Amino acid sequence: MRTIQGVGVSAGIAIGTVRVLAAVDHAVERRVIDDPQAEMDRFRAARDMVVAQLKQLRDNVTAEFGENKAELFNAHWLMLQDPDYAECVEGLIAQDKANAEFAVKGAAEQFAAMFAAMDSSTMQARAADVKDVSRRVMNVLQGKRDSTAQDGSVQGDAVQNGTVQNGIAQNGIAQNGESHIIFAQDLAPSETAQFDRAKVLGLVTAKGSANSHTAILARTMGLPAITGIGDAFDPTDDGHVAVIDGASGAVFVDPDEATLTECQRRKAEAEEHLSLLRKLKGKPTETKSGQRVHLYANISRPSDVAAMLANDAEGIGLFRSEFLYLEREDWPTEEFQFDAYRQVAQEMGGRPVIIRTLDIGADKQVDYFSLDHEDNPALGYRAIRICLTRPEIFKVQLRALLRASAYGNIAIMLPMITSVQEVRDAKRILEEAKSELRGEHTDFNESIQIGVMIETPASVIMADELAAEVDFFSIGTNDLTQYALACDRQNPSLERFADPHSPAVLRMIQMTIEAAHRHGIWCGICGELGADLSLTDTFLRLGIDELSVSPTSVLPLRNVIRNH
Repeated sequence: MRTIQGVGVSAGIAIGTVRVLAAVDHAVERRVIDDPQAEMDRFRAARDMVVAQLKQLRDNVTAEFGENKAELFNAHWLMLQDPDYAECVEGLIAQDKANAEFAVKGAAEQFAAMFAAMDSSTMQARAADVKDVSRRVMNVLQGKRDSTAQDGSVQGDAVQNGTVQNGIAQNGIAQNGESHIIFAQDLAPSETAQFDRAKVLGLVTAKGSANSHTAILARTMGLPAITGIGDAFDPTDDGHVAVIDGASGAVFVDPDEATLTECQRRKAEAEEHLSLLRKLKGKPTETKSGQRVHLYANISRPSDVAAMLANDAEGIGLFRSEFLYLEREDWPTEEFQFDAYRQVAQEMGGRPVIIRTLDIGADKQVDYFSLDHEDNPALGYRAIRICLTRPEIFKVQLRALLRASAYGNIAIMLPMITSVQEVRDAKRILEEAKSELRGEHTDFNESIQIGVMIETPASVIMADELAAEVDFFSIGTNDLTQYALACDRQNPSLERFADPHSPAVLRMIQMTIEAAHRHGIWCGICGELGADLSLTDTFLRLGIDELSVSPTSVLPLRNVIRNH
């Protein structure tokens, strides 16, 4: 067994034989041409043909997955229509007397380098897009075919020949006439969109990123996918049995019996979950008596949106923005944060996205914050306390959140609140950020909603006053349990005492819900307790409006609520 570690970009387990796509030869011979105008006409004709191809791809993807998933082909179309792109190609033809193929390749390299040099990971991923559309133009100019057939199957001449023993692979898994796991150096979005899901089990590439359109398409198509295996890519794997885990990024070539058995068990569990999804997808989270609950998901980074959408959550109830800080070695800029928030808002397509402002401190330490050592950090300098005493940090995040609010249904949630004054101080800094953006003529949602996390006894006691200041409550049961019971959640010796089912904790939840409803605002739970099925009946009885849980908990929870 050979184990390869890549980057999982689309969850799921696939077991099957490998089909290796041969690397496409993009070598283009430079020729000196005598008639630049005729060569420009060749380029324009090829470009128009590719535009027609992209429109067909867009229509096909729209029909199967919805209009929002076909937007990338509109982006490709816009790239081809971009005057700067055409001017670059035609400039190379006119000035260098280069043939159209060579000019298109040169323009693609220039634009790809420009995108790759940008700070935004989303824009960096566009480097692959400009190469994709340019490759299609070059193929038309050179009279080449794509590596995918019109029916979505993989063409035989695009595959490196491997060995097949009587059409049967190890462990009795058939190879001939079966679907395959595709291994490739890289895959363009247009290639991925043309795969027939009945013929392709999963994707593994040497290159690529989680933000690429190819990765997004794989998630949309429900194909387990792994990128970034690098030098571990081996064309001789063709015909061998492989197992891929799109969640962990693990690839097992010629798996041993124990690995195969375990992966088959996990795959069966996933298929059972998928069955539940098919049964409940699009169904309201509503009891038999008609009590409606909004069922959202918690995420930590933009890439988590895929899992949230795959599990049919109605929105994002908690985006832990501190991970944008934790996963960097230096301060995340306004532009970096804006890009992340905008990406999530756009992918959510109008569904609620509740973003918690940074919750650094306690168990989440970042070196560049230069926080002093504390004997009891859980009761120390953290979350909103950092934001209010270092407003220059807070305002960068608020500006990014406000700018992103123009692209979707974003709400802001303040953590670790203990007083009304803290909320008012935070709102004052928010108003300053709004005023700056107005002066810069930058669009944002003027009526963006503001909520607070109820996770301290003080916030429970002050819930009536706090409700008058905000648009919603979300109860953070992890910290609320810790503070209510005086039990450090990081201390394993206190596990038996830190009971989230404690009557004291449940009474605080009840007090919070009642205070919210008295003031006409909604109240949810975003802590782990929300996914505890033994308490679902209690939460329904208390009148909870929203539950935000891990993506994989969404469907089991919906099932329980609908059967209540």
